[in-house]
Amino acid sequence: MTKAAADTTSPRPQGARPEPEGAAKRLLFITGTRADYGKLEPLAAAARDAGFEITFFVTGMHLMRRYGNTAHEVHKFQGATIHEFINQADGDPHDLILAKTIMGFSDWIKEFPPDLVVVHGDRVEAIATALVCATNYIPCAHIEGGEVSGTIDELYRHCVSKLCRYHFVSSEKARLRVLKLGEAEADVFPIGSPELDIHKAPSGVTLQAVKDYYDIPYADFGIVVFHPVTSERDTIGRQAGALFRELQDSGRNFVVISPNNDPGSDQIFKVIEGLPAGRFRHIPSLRFAYFSELMRHASAVIGNSSMGVREAPFLGIPSLNIGTRQMNRAEAPSVVHCQGTDCDGIRAFLRDHWGRRQPPDQSFGSGNAARRFVEILQQPAFWVRPLQKEFHDN
Repeated sequence: MTKAAADTTSPRPQGARPEPEGAAKRLLFITGTRADYGKLEPLAAAARDAGFEITFFVTGMHLMRRYGNTAHEVHKFQGATIHEFINQADGDPHDLILAKTIMGFSDWIKEFPPDLVVVHGDRVEAIATALVCATNYIPCAHIEGGEVSGTIDELYRHCVSKLCRYHFVSSEKARLRVLKLGEAEADVFPIGSPELDIHKAPSGVTLQAVKDYYDIPYADFGIVVFHPVTSERDTIGRQAGALFRELQDSGRNFVVISPNNDPGSDQIFKVIEGLPAGRFRHIPSLRFAYFSELMRHASAVIGNSSMGVREAPFLGIPSLNIGTRQMNRAEAPSVVHCQGTDCDGIRAFLRDHWGRRQPPDQSFGSGNAARRFVEILQQPAFWVRPLQKEFHDN
């Protein structure tokens, strides 16, 4: 099922006459979650301001009520064409979502072919759309490939990298890993993590405005995001139970953001829905600027989201990384690691690290990814790479 809303001219359909020399290149950004949109939006905004034609293909969790219907955040983007595609029902397994997305995107992109597709990370939507691009020889760029985590997300991420022509990575280590996958050195560009661009700049809202909008009454609070791990569905409910029991026993206040829609999320929701409302404010999703402002004032970040190993260290906020989901991904001294059922470790973090700021860490960039992204797109050589990829023994 699809629907579209546009405030600029849609891309030219397949079979149209060739563009005149100097026509704006058409960039298509694929977004399926609130998290990847926070990373893609700075890149799309910088490209739009540089004269590129921008389209968003919106799918996945964005269109699900349980997760906040976050497509409305994408629709706030000025000067872009927005297309929506419903690719799943609540509870669908990854393989079914993959199949639905491939079918829907394959039909759509034949009507609206772009010059470049931009995908992010390790979600099923990224694999599906990158595969369609590869089989149709449409250039595709992967944001934040080459990273390790130890879960099925890592497998997905490396698959997406092999399907894509271009790679915009967050660090030198990530660049080297992508080269080990056999990608051409000329196609791999370290630019940093794009969401840090947003956290580096003023949010544009006050903390009080965020608290008023989301009805957050706490002066002192931590932020909790705990996602399911697909290979740990048998234990994820027990991990969530142990984590939130320790948070409850600590006597502190927490803003809890809903998990993603991976298998096992129902077990986590069941635990969250049983928490006392007085000290746990559960919010399905936050506007990104509001989230950024709230995070700057948090005393700690807890869970297994990448925000705990990227944004929190960048802002100097202590974070507790739970379990395997971000395994081997963080080296910042502000990040403490423990297992989901390690009650002593959770308790020790809340006692010893709560509210203790650390020097900002720039392992994932310094907040200028969007500028670097556009500089690379503006190079004529970027647009003349061969359609057929080759394996490089780097």
